[in-house]
Amino acid sequence: MAQRTCFLIDDDEDDREIFELAMEATDDPCSFISSKNGVEALKIIDEDPDFLPDFIFIDLNMPYMTGKECLAALKQIPRMANVPAIIYTTSSYSKDAEDALALGASHFLVKPASISALTQALSAILQNTVQPYFIDPVAVS
Repeated sequence: MAQRTCFLIDDDEDDREIFELAMEATDDPCSFISSKNGVEALKIIDEDPDFLPDFIFIDLNMPYMTGKECLAALKQIPRMANVPAIIYTTSSYSKDAEDALALGASHFLVKPASISALTQALSAILQNTVQPYFIDPVAVS
């Protein structure tokens, strides 16, 4: 089986590095591609008609285009319409989660406080064993 690809759209360089470390630590690591914002992400997709990631992770609060706007734009691209899109954000505001899920997000992942918690969350998403709304269990308990 070919290695899967995860596409992260996040304006925070530290968050992109942490995500990559966590992704490498999962039991089923994906190859990793990232973009600094939604505009850049859409350009990457537009310029490479063969680019089809297995998962797309989108930060909610970004410059130029919000995560919700990016998600809506991605869902309008026929080859991207069925790719699981996960909102990956510091927001735990339930309205943000409801809006994202209504726009077609498959999950709403609140950025965990540790790499190990993120690794756990990513593993669950990659294995499709989480509910659509996932918050770091450490933050909830």
